[in-house]
This record gives sequence, structure tokens and C-alpha cells, in this order.
Amino acid sequence: MNKNKIIYWTTTGIITAMMLFSAFGYFTNADMKAAFVHLGFPDYFRIELGVLKILGALALILPIVSAKIKSFAYFGFALTFITAFIAHTASGDPISVSSAPIIFLVLLGISHYYADKI
Repeated sequence: MNKNKIIYWTTTGIITAMMLFSAFGYFTNADMKAAFVHLGFPDYFRIELGVLKILGALALILPIVSAKIKSFAYFGFALTFITAFIAHTASGDPISVSSAPIIFLVLLGISHYYADKI
């Protein structure tokens, strides 16, 4: 396995695992539900976002998915990370919470960059 594949699959795996883990939490964890209330989002958005995170994660890791669909998943995740950063910052959350989406945005960018190189 060459360096580009290792970088791609490592970053894509981290993003996919994080998205699936957070989606699962949206459906099962009362603290996650409370976090959406804290951020000012309606409850239906939590469900919608959970479903879309699962679909996007599957789009990134399944080889049968077209590059065009994968690009929509990358865009959707980027939008999610930017929105999460803005929401946490506007809600007065500590920088440790607000900065996490930016870290994942960087990993997502690396994954997208190396997707074309494998």
C-alpha cells in the first residue's frame, strides 16, 4: 500500500467513524439531544442530521459509490463542520469544543485531496 492510500484511508476512516459515532449518539444519547437544544436547533434537525451523517459516511467508504455522490458527501460534511463551529462559537462554548469541528474539517480536506490521488 502506498503513502497516498494510507493517508486517504486513515483520514477517511477517522471521518467516517466520527460521523457514524455522532449519528448513533444523536439517536440514543440524551446529552446529545440536550446539546441541540443548547445550540438552539429544533429536535427534527438532530434526526435529519443523524440520517444524513450515516448516508454520507457510507458514501465515503463504499467503493461502488460514484465520485459525484462522494463529492456531495464531502460538501455536506464540510458544511456540517463549519456550521458546528459557528453554532458552538455563537453559543459561547469553550474553544476546546468550538475548535473540534475545524480539526475534523482539516482531516476531511486531506481525505478529499488524497481521494483523487489513489
